[in-house]
Amino acid sequence: MTSAAVRPPATATPYRWRWPALVALLLAEAMNLLDATIVQVAAPAVHADLGGPVSDVQWFSTAYTLPFAVLLITGGRLGDIAGRRRLFVLGVALFTVASAACALAPSPALLIAFRAVQGAAAAVIVPQTIGLIRAMFTGDEMSRALGSIGPVMGLAAVCGPILGGVLTHADLFGSSWRAAFLVNVPLAVVVLALSPKLLENRAPRRPTLAWTGTALAATGTGLLVYPLIGTDLTELPPHSWALLVSGLLVLAAFTLHQRRATAPLLEPTLFTHRGFLPALATSTTFFAVTNGLLTVVVLQLQLAAGKGVLAAGLSLTPWSAGLAVSSWLSGRHGARRRMMPYGLALVATGLTAAAAGYALTAPDRAPWPLLPALALVGLGAGLFTPAFFTLALEPLRPQEVGSAAGALNAVQQLGATLGVATLGRVYLDGSAEAACAAAMALTALCWATSRRM
Repeated sequence: MTSAAVRPPATATPYRWRWPALVALLLAEAMNLLDATIVQVAAPAVHADLGGPVSDVQWFSTAYTLPFAVLLITGGRLGDIAGRRRLFVLGVALFTVASAACALAPSPALLIAFRAVQGAAAAVIVPQTIGLIRAMFTGDEMSRALGSIGPVMGLAAVCGPILGGVLTHADLFGSSWRAAFLVNVPLAVVVLALSPKLLENRAPRRPTLAWTGTALAATGTGLLVYPLIGTDLTELPPHSWALLVSGLLVLAAFTLHQRRATAPLLEPTLFTHRGFLPALATSTTFFAVTNGLLTVVVLQLQLAAGKGVLAAGLSLTPWSAGLAVSSWLSGRHGARRRMMPYGLALVATGLTAAAAGYALTAPDRAPWPLLPALALVGLGAGLFTPAFFTLALEPLRPQEVGSAAGALNAVQQLGATLGVATLGRVYLDGSAEAACAAAMALTALCWATSRRM
């Protein structure tokens, strides 16, 4: 096994095993994103097999993304303290065990619990990637290594929904939806086999773990999300409203705590940047739209139109292809501020087309405009995302970038959780066109917050 070491200076001989180690890091990143998207297509089949309330379909995704969102920044701090390679290996091992447990789950409750463990493990793995790359690469090679993350993530986003449909439909050895979780196991084995090539790295000055900030963030987001799952949003009971208000108050307390804490979860100077809070709000609303819409499309195709998981997965191909094409174009020509409103305009146009298609088509039939509508949403998302992250991180000082990137990723996962909860519930309580209308309202809010960045 490679001995623990600190990052070599720029003039030293390049680390020998840096490229095999990069493969391990990229595979782990892809594995986590794959697991976040692959279940969206398989979820109705899981529900049909295991039973339980229909709201469990939302929890199959939410149980993963919620702990992932809440624990991302803490996972990064743990790597600073205990060593990034050590935390990376522990996270991958836990993720592998949790994936196998999900595949063997005999009930919806146990599956949801194992999904939460997966999300927590992912929150330990993902924050270590950039730090480990910086430890093993220097100069132009480091830029190329960091630049490889985007294409790999794009490929995982393209493959996730399609692979979920293909594996569930194939029913290999009678595994049905369980194969969607088992696919993680061989990938994780490869990552663990390559992990001894990683160079150990930790913060030069050991930071303090911000337990109070973590607890406030976890409590606030939990109180905010829980009442939205499995509840009629048009008739929220008094206790649900109480939980929602409590969640907002706890998150407000978290913000105040971060401004005054001696060991904050986030760099305090981030809040001095005028565009940072609008960037957090923009990230939350945008990923609520995209992830929530994916859930609505899959539910409509399988529950109402009676399509199989393969058809539902393949129906998302225009979305994935549009995302891949526009992300490539955006990266090739440089992510610029003006691409953000163009991207949101395409997303809004696609949502309008999808809503019209649902309104003009019988509920038990797939709407004919859905495929081009999804392509437009994918194209818009691919234009918006690179420009957004570039603009959000560009004005920050070097010591703020890591904390800000963790926060943006965290609210991205929180937005995904809220989107699945709210848009999925609007669909279950009303119709697909009502869910598209709610998504358009969120897109308008995203446009308003992005203008303040």
